[in-house]
Amino acid sequence: MRVIKADEIISAVARLCVDANRRLCDDVYRGLCRAVETEESPLGRSILEKIVENADLAREKEMPICQDTGMAVFFVEMGNETAVEGMTIEEAVNEGVRRGYREGYLRKSVVADPLRRVNTGDNTPAIVHLTQVRGDRLTITVAPKGFGSENMSGVRMLKPSDGEEGVKSFVVETVEKGGSNPCPPVVVGVGIGGTMEMAAILAKKALTLPIDGCNPDPYYADMEKELLERINSLGIGPQGLGGRTTALKVNILTFPTHIAGLPVAVNISCHVTRHKTAEL
Repeated sequence: MRVIKADEIISAVARLCVDANRRLCDDVYRGLCRAVETEESPLGRSILEKIVENADLAREKEMPICQDTGMAVFFVEMGNETAVEGMTIEEAVNEGVRRGYREGYLRKSVVADPLRRVNTGDNTPAIVHLTQVRGDRLTITVAPKGFGSENMSGVRMLKPSDGEEGVKSFVVETVEKGGSNPCPPVVVGVGIGGTMEMAAILAKKALTLPIDGCNPDPYYADMEKELLERINSLGIGPQGLGGRTTALKVNILTFPTHIAGLPVAVNISCHVTRHKTAEL
């Protein structure tokens, strides 16, 4: 059994929080740069250039890419031959978030109760999705999520008879309804299958996948391409001011589901699609 001290996790999480908010992922940065070259709208191209410039300045000056530094969402894969010493994994992650958001001067955006709305002051608690895997490694991925885009996401419980076209229509409808609100160009995470909550988790996790990658299943790779084309034909464009670059990528994750159901979730992320990973 490999023992990992809680302090190691705390330090790693603090670094991830700061890095994710200051340095745009390489794949997303490349996607934005490509969009500058392909966008047909002069205004849209100008906006994309400013977005790229903003990412450059954030990295150079070590400042947040966006003022909304998000609610901290984590996907943690913990080896079955690994133990954490000193704290639970959730306690260590939350302490890392406190430290990272404090030391990185990142905005604290979490309220302790959804209706009484008192800020917790340290951006905790984080959302932690913990999965046990084989081995003795601990992999931590942080995906800070701003709510301009989170608020434009959705879940729908389709009937099996709605089929592929029902899924596609819901994805496009969700992006179209969001319009300029999620600060396009967006990345669209789609979760299909499981139960209501599983589809939502899949959609969120899909936002941590590379946007320059390809779905390993050719069926879903084709669906991603078709959805991206349909979304970019909506004319929403960068920051909702027109153009063909409404989305940079659609990523789909699936899970087996019940014979009577077809759950679908769409999680939209803004052009600041942040995620960083560390392995201990």
